[in-house]
Amino acid sequence: MQAPDALRAQLEEYLLALELSPYLHGQAESVRYAVSGGKRVRGVLCLATAEAAGARVADALPAAAALEFVHAFSLVHDDLPGLDDDAERRGRPSVWAEFGEGVAVLAGDALLAEAFRLALVYESPAVARELAQATLGMIGGQYLDISGSDVDLAELHRLKTGRLFAAAVGLGLRVAGVPESEQVAWRVFSEELGLLFQVVDDVLDGDGYAVTLGAAEARAFAAEVAERSRARLAAIDADTAVLDDLVDGLAVRTA
Repeated sequence: MQAPDALRAQLEEYLLALELSPYLHGQAESVRYAVSGGKRVRGVLCLATAEAAGARVADALPAAAALEFVHAFSLVHDDLPGLDDDAERRGRPSVWAEFGEGVAVLAGDALLAEAFRLALVYESPAVARELAQATLGMIGGQYLDISGSDVDLAELHRLKTGRLFAAAVGLGLRVAGVPESEQVAWRVFSEELGLLFQVVDDVLDGDGYAVTLGAAEARAFAAEVAERSRARLAAIDADTAVLDDLVDGLAVRTA
């Protein structure tokens, strides 16, 4: 089993070498800008799941890259003035601040289309279907967030953040050809991991769970969810040591 850093390096190499559609012309510059940077948490989770479930890492790279493209699409559009109005992302200008609002909208559109072009390289449509369902859930969560709908915080984050974590595990399972009947334990783990990411994120940003629970209680909740995540992994009949490492990394992250 390959360590997270090794998986991350392979994913970065794959993304750098990936040929985008020639139809994009100059738009490809903003697409590559949007994808560059980031920790690749979701993509690495996809690769680690696929390998733990019996697939080759190389076979899961298109799925992991597709997931990273969807994540980048969500960030590009979230940053737009009409949504979060963020002029900075990852320590540099956000896509709209760097290229203009119109180009940023098109960059997000292109990222989403490229994601599904990648997902469709697989013989089975299950990979693309998994990605589509997760993307729709994420968009629904974003709508709930900006519309001011009276919705439970856990449900909001289950959609907005959790759907892509669920997809990371789900895509790995699809690539590995794990039967539906054997996916339940994996998917329960993915739900816990998505929640862990969000709670820690809120603690770091001082919002969400950190506001509703208080900082100390939110940290304690994060520790509880991390422990639950490890317990879910222990119930899976596979070598999940690398996934354990990812849980540990998310639980103690500081940025």
